[in-house]
Amino acid sequence: MQYLEFKITCTEAYREILIAELSEIGFDSFLETDEGLDAYIQEDVFQREAFMEIIDKYKEAAKISVQEGVMPKVNWNEEWEKNYDPITVGDQVYVRASFHPTKPEFPFEIVINPKMSFGTGHHATTYLMISHQLNLDHQGKRVLDIGAGTGILAIMAHQLGAALVEAFDIDEWCVQNGNENFDLNGMAAVRMGRGTVREVNPQGKFDIVLANINKNVLLDEMEVYSGLIKEQGYLLLSGFYEHDIPDIEKEANSHGLVLIGKKVKDNWAALAMQKI
Repeated sequence: MQYLEFKITCTEAYREILIAELSEIGFDSFLETDEGLDAYIQEDVFQREAFMEIIDKYKEAAKISVQEGVMPKVNWNEEWEKNYDPITVGDQVYVRASFHPTKPEFPFEIVINPKMSFGTGHHATTYLMISHQLNLDHQGKRVLDIGAGTGILAIMAHQLGAALVEAFDIDEWCVQNGNENFDLNGMAAVRMGRGTVREVNPQGKFDIVLANINKNVLLDEMEVYSGLIKEQGYLLLSGFYEHDIPDIEKEANSHGLVLIGKKVKDNWAALAMQKI
């Protein structure tokens, strides 16, 4: 299947926002550049009207210009290896690809071979979720990662001492990639499931539930999340903007969840909630 390529020039502050918005309409690969980003989508799923709606929404504020073309067949592994740098979360977590050297001075080291931009820790929501995880006691806990993507949050939970980790995603590619990353991080016994939280129907109660998805899905599934959490257990949420916090908090409150922590980065937000 042929890919369409969009070379987007924009201000740095809007790069992550555009990646998030475009991923919602079918774009599945991104390369960050000095000028902005390159975005790729299969020709048969491209919706021009939806694309232009996003571009027009941010065009003036982000100073956007777009060059459109057709992408020749490409070795995606080579492309992301050229553009993927390791990241750190404070002085605690080092996230790298398998071709990067190790850094033993970090207490936690996560190896992620993502082949795309999401789920590497580079996106603000992933960074914020890991930051929240570092503040929670995972030792001996049951942890559920909903919409797990590359599996990075599940891997973080495992390294923080969780006794049981379950993870799933709606996308088959994520399931395959997540399992590859579990293997790279000594988690061969954990296999990622496929489906929504209602389809997977996880059993039992969990001490910690992680959901880094998007606002609409979080609002729709909040009642389900609450039902999966033990009394005094925790729910970590991200995938929405700072201005969405009141809506997320209101829905969480209606299902017995109270806000205990908030983090913001690049206009994105992540909340720590507790079941009361």
